[in-house]
Amino acid sequence: MKSSLLFILVLCYSSSIAQQRVSEMGLKIGVLETGKLNSITDVKGVQVGHTTMIRGTDIRTGVTAILPHAGNLFQQKVPAAIYVGNGFGKLAGSTQVKELGNIESPIILTNTLSVATAMEAVIDHTLSQKGNEEVQSVNAVVGETNDGGLNDIRSRHVRKEDVLNAIHTASDRIVTEGSVGAGTGTVCFGFKGGIGSSSRKLPESLGGYTIGVLVQTNFGGVLEINGAPVGQELGQFSFSRELSKKSDGSCMIVVATDAPLDSRNLERLAKRAFMALAKTGGIASNGSGDYVIAFSTDSSLRVPHVARTKTITSSLLVNDAVTPLFLAAIEATEEAVLNSLFMSKTIKGKNNREVPGLPVERVKEILKKYNKIK
Repeated sequence: MKSSLLFILVLCYSSSIAQQRVSEMGLKIGVLETGKLNSITDVKGVQVGHTTMIRGTDIRTGVTAILPHAGNLFQQKVPAAIYVGNGFGKLAGSTQVKELGNIESPIILTNTLSVATAMEAVIDHTLSQKGNEEVQSVNAVVGETNDGGLNDIRSRHVRKEDVLNAIHTASDRIVTEGSVGAGTGTVCFGFKGGIGSSSRKLPESLGGYTIGVLVQTNFGGVLEINGAPVGQELGQFSFSRELSKKSDGSCMIVVATDAPLDSRNLERLAKRAFMALAKTGGIASNGSGDYVIAFSTDSSLRVPHVARTKTITSSLLVNDAVTPLFLAAIEATEEAVLNSLFMSKTIKGKNNREVPGLPVERVKEILKKYNKIK
């Protein structure tokens, strides 16, 4: 089982090498500089792992795990917040995050009907960690999008070991993007969507903080790339004659930062990340579950499970100092969405349905027409 999963992961990674990320094709999103990897893993301590499941003709699904730090998350929780852009979705664990302002588990992304399985796996993972021998409650944070267009979702092929594999193989290397992990069977703007990531690094004069974003794209609208009306030029967009009238879908956005933010300002940060969907042409349709999970990795703000004192003292950014982070979150999210498209290829799945990859060469012509690249 493990060897076949490894083969699938290696195969998907190899097939994405020839693809170009947005920055590699000369397209600059926004004004801020990216981090070294231009990935959510530029935020120190953050790790990401995938389990990609491509089997037979109708299994196109997977799991993506995001770890805010490599230690025991239950014992050392991180400040966090969740913003609901459109609530047609199943984000497990959201109410406790809202109530207490922290996250105590790996963040898991998968398909809609595998949320319960992922929760069980996260609980198993947490209970098995050293120091958690007396734990009797775990708030597993699991998000989803519906990949039923390409994947035999009703058969619920994701198992606990697939989720645990994503957690245990998570690393701080650059995130593999495209049709991998939880993005294996997703569709975005009528093209193959998937996993995308990006980051922004503030100049030292603005604090020097890093913002990293990871997205699972599965939504509709009218694709825009850096302001160019790409979807309109291609004649492929929600409600166009070339497509069905169904534009529902979902988008999960995970925002990480090393800036010292509490849950209140993390929620404000999450709201700005959601704004980036509109910049790419997303419309948050009625059936779209659009959520943003934001957390801070600042070690001084970690919340111990067992407090040794009744009060805590911490240093937080004042509201005015958060504004540059708002811009960084918007830019990184916009680029992450685009990376999910550019790094995905045409894929065929359930019922012989084929979803085309973004026609990159045609898109380049459109971007040149609108003076977005040379």
